[in-house]
Amino acid sequence: MNDVIYEAIVTTERPDGTPHITPLGIRWREGQVVLMPFRPSSTLAQALATRRAVVSLITDTRIMAGCVTGRRDWPCVPTAGGFRLAAALRHLDLQLARVDDDAQRPALTFDVTADQTHAPFAGLNRAQAALLEGAVLVSRLHLLTPQKIDAEMAYLAIAIAKTASDAEREGWAWLQEAVTAHRQGQDA
Repeated sequence: MNDVIYEAIVTTERPDGTPHITPLGIRWREGQVVLMPFRPSSTLAQALATRRAVVSLITDTRIMAGCVTGRRDWPCVPTAGGFRLAAALRHLDLQLARVDDDAQRPALTFDVTADQTHAPFAGLNRAQAALLEGAVLVSRLHLLTPQKIDAEMAYLAIAIAKTASDAEREGWAWLQEAVTAHRQGQDA
């Protein structure tokens, strides 16, 4: 049976003490949180160096689209364990408990040292889910065929057209620009 993976924003601290923000799937296992960042990555290096991370749970999926298109400057708030997104509905401060090494994706198991709710969950719309899936596609442009990208983006565009707020429309435009830029880079 596969783990259920929840898409979240993970914040680690750079050596200069500033936040590094990245979208990452998290797994809940027996009261702990497991992160599996790819090697090499800033998130992995920083989590190992500081032995901590912060998970921000959000509904503004534009942040995920922004992160995969180079827009990583989102307002953050200090926590006892680092930094959380100001837009977080809930955040978890994490302390590294165990590392299961792997050449490609080590499993970092964290204890939760704080769990705070900041805003109510108002629900989701289909455009948020489409933006999340579109962000995943953009993060894999180098792995997928243009036909696969086009077919998936066309399907996701239906939800954007029917249910998107201005925030989701903005994030969708960023994703479309990223696909275009990737294609132009391939043709060069």
